Amino acid sequence: MAEENRRLEYLSAMGIQLWERNAKSSIISPPRVLGVEKRDRSNSDTKQDSIAQKHETSTGSESEKHVNGWTSLQQEVSSCTACGLHQSRTQTVFGVGDAHASWMAIGEAPGAHEDLQGEPFVGRAGLLLNEMFRALGLKREEVFIANILKCRPPNNRDPKLEEVEACETFLKQQVTYIKPKIILAVGRVAAQNLLKTSTPIGRLRGKLHYYREIPVVVLYHPAYLLRSPLEKRRAWEDLCFALKVYNDNV
Repeated sequence: MAEENRRLEYLSAMGIQLWERNAKSSIISPPRVLGVEKRDRSNSDTKQDSIAQKHETSTGSESEKHVNGWTSLQQEVSSCTACGLHQSRTQTVFGVGDAHASWMAIGEAPGAHEDLQGEPFVGRAGLLLNEMFRALGLKREEVFIANILKCRPPNNRDPKLEEVEACETFLKQQVTYIKPKIILAVGRVAAQNLLKTSTPIGRLRGKLHYYREIPVVVLYHPAYLLRSPLEKRRAWEDLCFALKVYNDNV
């Protein structure tokens, strides 16, 4: 509790406004009067119930389609051989987190640890990214984290254009399924490929961009922040900006 209070005080001093989700309101059905309910129900009520039942069936069907489609996409990614990276990978890195998340973070490509564990942003950079999420009032599992590439490039080199293009369909499908309200482009390579630009990251950060009509905010990669700790001040500014963009769009 003391640690949480210190964190809140620090974020308040930094001018970062925390948000929290509203609890879903529960719908309580009216009490039933036995022996009277059937006689008092009008034709209008019956029609409304029929429409409601159809809606529930449709909603259930759509949810099932979503789950099946998501599972199929995972299987498609895991068996992909669209580019040469499949020959050297240990495994694909599909992404982790909430498949219905409001926030989506997109990085560059799996590194050595990610290739072994099958999860994006692990190690020291991953821990720092988790702290960046905490500054937004989020837990790691409440964000969906993905990469531009699903396979690790040899020696962690920058992705080649043909590799990005081969993986782009997967990323687009992930965004379509998740329907995030905001995307965090984490790092130069992710930002430039996502936004189809060669503009340096220093000129991309602090500005609002869009990917398929979804707001995008560019962040420095946590690995870069570990190497350049003085840039963490700008990283907090970018998080404040991202939070403002999110709140303006919900």
